[in-house]
Amino acid sequence: MSRWQPDARERLEQAAIALFVEQGFAATTVPQITARAGLTTRTFFRHYADKREVLFAGDEIPAMAARMMADAPPDADPMTLILDGLETVTRTRFDPRRHDLRQRRRIVRSDPALQERDLRKRAALSEAIRSGFESRGLGPTQAALLAETALTLLYVSLDEWLDADDDAPLHTYIEKTLSVLRDTIA
Repeated sequence: MSRWQPDARERLEQAAIALFVEQGFAATTVPQITARAGLTTRTFFRHYADKREVLFAGDEIPAMAARMMADAPPDADPMTLILDGLETVTRTRFDPRRHDLRQRRRIVRSDPALQERDLRKRAALSEAIRSGFESRGLGPTQAALLAETALTLLYVSLDEWLDADDDAPLHTYIEKTLSVLRDTIA
């Protein structure tokens, strides 16, 4: 394939993930990724700042959360906002990518620097949700608690969903996790 084809980013991502799985994140080099993808190192750096960015590029989910918060009806209650937002995000961004997300989770768990980077991505999402609730008139403590609740629901459910061997959508796991949370704090 020509290195100028429009699917270069996808080819680089697929090559990188395959190599990360085969030989580990730390042992994989950018030249190995580009060789596997049939592209140049220069092309890699046109798309990614470094090999970590293959796993963490983009901030579309925090931006999506911020848009959903801003676009939601003014009288929507906080838990409805959280659950509707989680359903939208999981249906569009997670459900179709279950296998890929399992691989990515294994890769991230294998490297402390990637785990730290993952925590920063989570913090960015929490901040977007917290800011959205504050913009809706909630106080800082309430907004922070709601943001962290949303993240807890997402990430606890995500782990259970990725560990499960069924065809249920992620939102089903979020509903179960919310039920357990309600029973626990009741």
